[in-house]
Amino acid sequence: MIETPSVDGPRLTGRGAARRTELFEELTALLIAEGFAQLTLDDLAARLRCSKRTLYGLAGSKEQLVRAAVVHFFRRATVRVEAALAAETDPAGRLAAYLRAVAAELSPVSGRFFDDVAAFEPAAEVYERNTRAAARRVQELIDEGVADGAFREVHVAFAADVITSVMVRIQQRQVAAATGLADADAYAHLAELLLHGLAR
Repeated sequence: MIETPSVDGPRLTGRGAARRTELFEELTALLIAEGFAQLTLDDLAARLRCSKRTLYGLAGSKEQLVRAAVVHFFRRATVRVEAALAAETDPAGRLAAYLRAVAAELSPVSGRFFDDVAAFEPAAEVYERNTRAAARRVQELIDEGVADGAFREVHVAFAADVITSVMVRIQQRQVAAATGLADADAYAHLAELLLHGLAR
């Protein structure tokens, strides 16, 4: 996961910024729980107990608002995943911490949300960008582990390509379709496979 460029509305300061942050948190929680394809802007305003004008102050359309919320979700998740990673010093522990933290961030997200993201190109692009950034991060962690002697010698570029392929399949909902696994569970299983496969 990696922070994506900001697209979430005008810059506000003071109380306006605090309310904007609170609204994005509420909006993100609503969308990850229920998806967004079936929700209108009127629905969102009613559920968030604000006016449509307030929502238009955050983004110019429902589509822009959804993309901004997806960006907000991944930005927040990235901060927490990197914090979990920073708490570990052992190379194997760092790889495990990273993938399990990704799984933990995805765990509360509904399948409907991921289905809606996959069907909405601007949001799918955000998820794909974050997925590929996460795959690069995993490659860096494998490199660290091999260099440190914690992992056995592997062809890192091949391992990274396999990992990227699996992570992209998770992002594109292909793993869910083939196995029935939620995205978070798929990441947890990927973590176990990687750790056992790399162990000396």
